[in-house]
Amino acid sequence: MKLYHHPLSGHAHRARLFVSLLGLPHELVEVDLKAGAHKTPEFLSMNPFGQVPVLDDDGVIVADSNAILVYLAKKAGRGDWLPEQPAAAAAVQRWLSVAAGEVAYGPAAARMITLFGAAYHADEVIARAHVLLARLENELATRDWLAGDQPTIADVAIYSYVARAPEGNVDLSGYPAVNAFLRRVEALPGFVPFARTPARPAA
Repeated sequence: MKLYHHPLSGHAHRARLFVSLLGLPHELVEVDLKAGAHKTPEFLSMNPFGQVPVLDDDGVIVADSNAILVYLAKKAGRGDWLPEQPAAAAAVQRWLSVAAGEVAYGPAAARMITLFGAAYHADEVIARAHVLLARLENELATRDWLAGDQPTIADVAIYSYVARAPEGNVDLSGYPAVNAFLRRVEALPGFVPFARTPARPAA
C-alpha cells in the first residue's frame, strides 16, 4: 500500500493519520508539488485532478482524502470508524461534507493564504472559519466526538485543518471544546502529527 502525499497538505494528512490509526502497513511517497510532480502524466493517470493524496493499494487507486478514509475503513472492516447503520453512517457523511465544504473554504483557505499566497480574501475566509468553529464548539460542548460515542472518520476528516487554523491567522483560543477535541484526537493510539509551519498570531 502506497500513499502519495505532501507533508503540508491537510488533505494528505487525513489519509496518513487514518492509515496510521488503523495500523496498516504502508509506504509514504512524497509528491514534490513545488516541482509540479502532481501535474506529470504519471501522477495524472492516478488522479486527473492533480491533487494529493492518492492511495495505491496493490493496483487499486483511490484519490480524494475522504474517499480514502471510506476505502480504508471498509477494507479494514472497521465498522467502529465507519458505521453500517443508516443513521450513524449518515452522521459520518454529514461531517465528510463539512470537511469538503466549510473546512476547505474556511480554515484551509486561510492557511493557504499565509503558506502559499493563495488569492483568497483573508477577511472573508477567516470569518468563514470562525462561523465553522462556533458551530463545532456548539456540537462538541456536549459530546466528545462529532458523529457518535467514539471516534469515526468524521473526526479524522475535520482534525487536520482545524488543528492548524492558527497558521492562517484563525485564533482558536476562544473555542475550549474544539481545543479539547483536538487533544482527544492527538491522544488516539497511532496518532501522527500534522507538520507545523510558523503560526501567525491571530489579527
